[in-house]
Amino acid sequence: MKTLQKQASLSVVVLSALLAFSSTAQASAIEQFKNFVVNTKTAKGEFLQVQMKMVNGTAKAGKSSSGTFKFARPGKFIWTYIKPYDQVLQADGDKLYLYDKDLNQVTIKTLGNAIASSPAAILFGSVDLDKNFIMKDVGVKQGVEWLEAIPKTKDSQFDTIGIGMKDGVPVGMELRDSFGQLSLVTLKNFEKNPTFAVDQFKFVVPQGADVLRP
Repeated sequence: MKTLQKQASLSVVVLSALLAFSSTAQASAIEQFKNFVVNTKTAKGEFLQVQMKMVNGTAKAGKSSSGTFKFARPGKFIWTYIKPYDQVLQADGDKLYLYDKDLNQVTIKTLGNAIASSPAAILFGSVDLDKNFIMKDVGVKQGVEWLEAIPKTKDSQFDTIGIGMKDGVPVGMELRDSFGQLSLVTLKNFEKNPTFAVDQFKFVVPQGADVLRP
């Protein structure tokens, strides 16, 4: 009987050790994300963005949009909306361009600090995340490790930015703005460190387009 008790006790100890090892072996969302930022210089993939709306106290899916993205650190990206409207949000490291194909209109802004605390900055920007965000792990949902990033600047458009990490890459974002509105972004077909042409992120104003510089 004592032998069986000892074996049972030993089994509990071994099981506890294995569970402790398995929980630490799985990197937290923050650890995964920081490794992703440091080791992923370029990337491309597809996105689906859904604007949530509250109906009788319950969040329901509202308008959606989809498209593709490319980025190269630091601060170069192309976020292309294909549906329902054809629009391009593009940054070349110096300026930010918003092109609306239907209006044939380009809005050009200087990147400056305006993008420092934005979702674009946390995904595509520099590795100095702690300068602009307060980050904390918020647990696992449906097999995805999530972190919450809170912009340090009070004039940021977003109150919180949630990022879901799986197998070392971001698979989703939850964007909550200062008005309490929530947008969910799903990232898929994520490819790390593809090679882009030297002029990939150079924006060329379409012929005949109106150019605005607010």
